Amino acid sequence: MSETTIALVTGANKGIGYEIAAGLGALGWRVGVGARDDRRREDAVAKLRAAGADAFGVPLDVTGDASVAAAAALLEERAGRLDVLVNNAGIAGAWPDEPTAVSLAVLRAVVETNVIGVVRVINAMLPLLRRSAHPRIVNQSSHVGSLTLQTTPGVDLGGVSGAYSPSKTFLNAVTIQYAKELGDTIKINSACPGYVATDLNGFTGTSTPAEGARPAIRLATLPDDGPTGGLFDAAGPVPW
Repeated sequence: MSETTIALVTGANKGIGYEIAAGLGALGWRVGVGARDDRRREDAVAKLRAAGADAFGVPLDVTGDASVAAAAALLEERAGRLDVLVNNAGIAGAWPDEPTAVSLAVLRAVVETNVIGVVRVINAMLPLLRRSAHPRIVNQSSHVGSLTLQTTPGVDLGGVSGAYSPSKTFLNAVTIQYAKELGDTIKINSACPGYVATDLNGFTGTSTPAEGARPAIRLATLPDDGPTGGLFDAAGPVPW
């Protein structure tokens, strides 16, 4: 692009989201750090700026209509468009949790953040994305959302999950439907970061947040002949 690329990463104040923002910032992009906690968001922005990134804070709670609308208005004012949206914000609920015991309140909260929140943010940001010459959307998914992997004998995905895993399967289905509607006008894909050590899993993961950020960064920087409507990890396509 001839102009500076503008990106927004949700849930970017820590963990994988922060590393995605850092990776995109290292490319010379201008990166909006979306997060609902004011102090953590501004601390992350300060750290990114100290490392040389052109970062700015975007107050954003993906579960709130008013918050998401305000974030879109801020990006309109600051940049006038959006080139890349990375929907990274997510919660695990009580995972692992058996479906016979899962709290319906937890299930609703997980779906509200991991699925409805993504739809809310995408739809609010679409007018800005449509002003970009090369718009990209990346939805942060997981291997545990793959029905194929979940039903493959011998594949260990960390136990039974009544909320988190189904929410990622739901998100994958949503990604496909957006791809069908948007065609090649806006490329949209799901990313699997792998089993990353973050607070989402009590830091039990086996890879670093920087490693987990790589699939999303690759999808955010796809060339115009790149794929859309797929699920990818560091090694390539992941079966649905």
